[in-house]
Amino acid sequence: MEFVIVTGMSGAGKSMALKYLEDIGYFCVDNLPPALLPTFIDICDKNSSEMEKVALGIDIRGGKLFDGLIHFIDSEYDSDVKFKVVFLDADDTTLIKRYKETRRSHPLSKKGTIQSGIDAERELLKPMKNKAHYIIDTTNMLTRTLKARINEMFLTNMDYNSMITTVMSFGFKYGIPPEADLVFDVRFLPNPFYIPELRNMTGNDDAVRDFVMKSDEAKEFSKKLTDMTEFLIPNYVKEGKNNLVIAFGCTGGKHRSVTFANLLYDHLKKNNYSALISHRDIEKDGKR
Repeated sequence: MEFVIVTGMSGAGKSMALKYLEDIGYFCVDNLPPALLPTFIDICDKNSSEMEKVALGIDIRGGKLFDGLIHFIDSEYDSDVKFKVVFLDADDTTLIKRYKETRRSHPLSKKGTIQSGIDAERELLKPMKNKAHYIIDTTNMLTRTLKARINEMFLTNMDYNSMITTVMSFGFKYGIPPEADLVFDVRFLPNPFYIPELRNMTGNDDAVRDFVMKSDEAKEFSKKLTDMTEFLIPNYVKEGKNNLVIAFGCTGGKHRSVTFANLLYDHLKKNNYSALISHRDIEKDGKR
């Protein structure tokens, strides 16, 4: 039986992750007290023919009972269940914005500010985050991207030891993605923005891609990039890394960065790597 524990920061998207797991056939339970985990798993084991895949949402709403989850993870539970932990996170600014939009109070900020609740929760969840098999940062993630990430992890039945590589484009004018492991600055290449007929296009358009890739520098960079990633990815996997984010930045995140993110993503998929694509700033204004 497959058993997935979904946990993480309040407001980071745990409920949506559970919903997407349910959509792909997982029996989902939200907010079960961790102390009941052994009993719950025993019940699932006895009904394994009907509950082959189970996902459980656990967070700090359980208060002190949350410590039971860490104890359970640390203990050698006598079961045939193979469980993995998915930890959802987002930066403080994003979490505060989400709480204000929904007009909800943070579970740990009943006597203080939202920020104080987030600070307390981060401290409480540190041990759990360190034990997570997968960490998903939803700071700049659209719901459809989260769904794709969940599907990539669990619907395709990929080996849990495999690594998911997210290839991202972004604009430096909007800041470097905090979740990025590797950042490549492609502003050394000619900018299509200054070509009137290309200005309102993006790196998803053939005309922009052809313009970006026509220079010898772009071709050489592409070659060196693929050589390096083919060297790095197997070694990251060997060292136990589960998630890798490779980000390409240009000025606005619409032309050069999108072109190279697409090129690397296509290369990874062609070579059977588990990969996702994200264009963070492609829909933002075209001003430079």
